[in-house]
Amino acid sequence: MRKRNIQIIIRLNAKEQQNLAKQVKKSGLSQEGYLRSLINGYVPKELPPLDYFAMTRELHAIGGNLNQIAAKANATGHIDKTVFQYEANRLRKAVQDIMEAVTAPERRTNG
Repeated sequence: MRKRNIQIIIRLNAKEQQNLAKQVKKSGLSQEGYLRSLINGYVPKELPPLDYFAMTRELHAIGGNLNQIAAKANATGHIDKTVFQYEANRLRKAVQDIMEAVTAPERRTNG
């Protein structure tokens, strides 16, 4: 048996429906899920940029590599400066890419 068995009908004008559809699309939720979130006191966030998950995987990989470098440096008392600099540069580039993806303005399309 369904847990949600109460149906509510709501009437919107065209502008309200367009606004709702736009917000639902930005969230990636279903219309019902979006409205339930609002009813429960949560404003759904917009979906992250398409390359968000690739960027987070890259950061995890860099973090793992830096952790291995730190562990080796701690064990031996020496650090491989070349490997460390490579990973530091990768981290700097990844952060720059994320900042661009999240904060850079996008060109408006006419239509």
